[in-house]
Amino acid sequence: MNLDKNSSMDRDEPLIESEAWIAKSDDSSAKLFARRFKKHKLAVAGLAVMAVLALCAIFAPLIAPYDPSTITDSFSAAPSWQHPLGTDQIGRDELSRLIYAARISLSVGIGSILISSVIGTVLGLVSGYYGGWVDNIIMRITDVFMSFPYIMLILVVASIVGPGLTNIILILGFLGWPSVARLVRGNVLSIKETDYVKASVVLGFKTPRILFMHILPNTVAPILIYATSGVAGAILDEAALSFLGLGVQPPTPSWGNMLASAQSLTVLTSQPWQWIPPGVMIILSVLSINFIGDALRDALDPKNTK
Repeated sequence: MNLDKNSSMDRDEPLIESEAWIAKSDDSSAKLFARRFKKHKLAVAGLAVMAVLALCAIFAPLIAPYDPSTITDSFSAAPSWQHPLGTDQIGRDELSRLIYAARISLSVGIGSILISSVIGTVLGLVSGYYGGWVDNIIMRITDVFMSFPYIMLILVVASIVGPGLTNIILILGFLGWPSVARLVRGNVLSIKETDYVKASVVLGFKTPRILFMHILPNTVAPILIYATSGVAGAILDEAALSFLGLGVQPPTPSWGNMLASAQSLTVLTSQPWQWIPPGVMIILSVLSINFIGDALRDALDPKNTK
């Protein structure tokens, strides 16, 4: 009886040691990633900025001093204790609108990149893995989308579909997938030649399992890096569309339609509090996201030994 217990414990010891080694390896990988990321001081600062913006967007009703649509009796008022960033031309508090506009920009950036990443990842996996006529069809469709000037294509589709937050997210999401598809396809072409993928095929694993359980995890890093820059690009695209009147429509605040007040020469020269704050927020958010993307690229690079 004691012999059976001892033999059972001997069989379990390698499994326990293996699990401990995996846990230790994961922990060391996380520490290595954190150490590499912290080397980018601008990325750490950018992460702090984005965290503050996210908190402001989530808790906007608690932070904002006024409702963004509330009209006061102070029209185009300069910054004061009552209105720290002044008011716009119809008396709405600029600070409140700036805080609520963070919701719009982050929603557009994250929502659109999620859509484009899912579409591009699936098409890239299928195209790179199957090759042949499937690859040719998907890549030719990708070439068609990429042959048009991106901003012009967005403007045309937005003018046809119409303005609005949901429409902007869908437009940017469904037009932004070609770059992701090409990126994923390039990674799949090299990964599918590795021994462990060939072994999975020989063992008879189904194609969806090979694609999503064995190949996809090894393409997550480049997708994540691309997604960070994509969020910054989507924020800029939304601001441009809203500035031109094809994006988020007033009274819903967005940094883009707040900047539209600068189209007036009077506002541009004598009322800078109406357009400088949203412009600064766009610059801060885009720079922060780009710095984070640069740090992720270096931290997730397997060739980086530092």
